[in-house]
Amino acid sequence: MTVTAVHKDPAALTMTLTAEFDASPTRVWQLWADPRQLERWWGPPTYPATFTAHDLTPGGRAEYHMTGPGGDQPRGYWDVLEADPPHRLVFHDGFANDDGTPNPDMPGTSARVTIEAIDGGRTRMSIESRFPSTRAMEQILAMGMEEGLTLAVGQIDAILAEGPVGRASTPGAR
Repeated sequence: MTVTAVHKDPAALTMTLTAEFDASPTRVWQLWADPRQLERWWGPPTYPATFTAHDLTPGGRAEYHMTGPGGDQPRGYWDVLEADPPHRLVFHDGFANDDGTPNPDMPGTSARVTIEAIDGGRTRMSIESRFPSTRAMEQILAMGMEEGLTLAVGQIDAILAEGPVGRASTPGAR
């Protein structure tokens, strides 16, 4: 399995998922940069994502919804703070209302994605989620964030096994 560790640190208000892949950092970055590839793994298998906006430049925004087995479509967004392809992506990750506006009743997190080459031509990717409070961390983890993210990232190996892809051609994909 691609996920090598999930570490929760209640004192630091973080959860960090670490995964390793048989691919270059550039190829792993493409999994984030191409919205069609991102849709194939962002969200657990029973809640696939659909990205309706995707701009990974600083100040940009990505908007998506996940479709559950019962047809429900929870929405989310990322406000991109930093992007250093193919090594780092930092964004505010929030829940959205049906109209796409931020849902103030749900806590957001800050996410830091780090992609680095390791021995043997492999790549390590870590996704650190930082919560605004202990209560927010407990709430989001109780909703299944750890299990959902682990299942989501677990889908990446199958995408990488298909081989290299060209640059994303979808408008707004960077």
